[in-house]
Amino acid sequence: MDLNTADATDQLLGAGDISPVHEVNADGASPFLLTSDHYGRILPRALGDLGVAESELTRHIAWDIGIAGVAERLAKMLDAHLIAQRYSRLVIDCNRSPGVASSIPVISEATAIPRNEGITKGERAARRHEIFEPYHRRIDAAIDRRLHNRRPTVLVSLHSFTPVYAGVARPWHIAALYNRDTVLPQLLLKHLRAEGDLVVGDNEPYAVSDLSDYTIPVHGEARGLVNTGIEIRQDLIADQSGQQQWAERLGRIFAEIELELRRERLVD
Repeated sequence: MDLNTADATDQLLGAGDISPVHEVNADGASPFLLTSDHYGRILPRALGDLGVAESELTRHIAWDIGIAGVAERLAKMLDAHLIAQRYSRLVIDCNRSPGVASSIPVISEATAIPRNEGITKGERAARRHEIFEPYHRRIDAAIDRRLHNRRPTVLVSLHSFTPVYAGVARPWHIAALYNRDTVLPQLLLKHLRAEGDLVVGDNEPYAVSDLSDYTIPVHGEARGLVNTGIEIRQDLIADQSGQQQWAERLGRIFAEIELELRRERLVD
């Protein structure tokens, strides 16, 4: 639906708010198209602090800690196009189907989000029209353009995860996530395991599904693209040094994977 059809009284973003879509290297030559659904933690001015303490807004419930730095560096190293989303997942989660409970959470990992309680249909629609839809329309448009120009397109969705969840330590350093398409995830798993110093998650601590995800099912699987999700443990990329190291590692691995995909004619 066009943004102009949203109820004007429920408009969310104003003159002081930035665009939800952030892009790097839109004309990059790489076959890899990078996305980052939880890149940022900005809150629209109209929503204040959502009734949540600042200490909570820096946690994983608000964004994927460290992934922005990795994504930016990786895009430049690979000469790849990155499309990222700047607003906090607490406003609307851009990796969830609109309408599911976790799309606009009233509670996240035991933290109440007061400003999300009892919101109107118009408020819900405004978040979808002004944040969720522009982001996903941009990904769609980028894929359309690439396919029109007969450019190979491999979708890589970048995320990060907490080192401890519900009091249980997570041993994995990095994970490949997937659902129906296992081609790229299996190549990625092979290369990550060959590094020799990593505990690698195979659909752990998360797995992709139509119910729990949006970007890979809609932009990857539904469009027939080779794809994978990546999760990196947040303590490893919490600072710039870690972000640089992981971008370099992934840059090297994806360069090798690109050669394999081309040899197998999965990328022309």
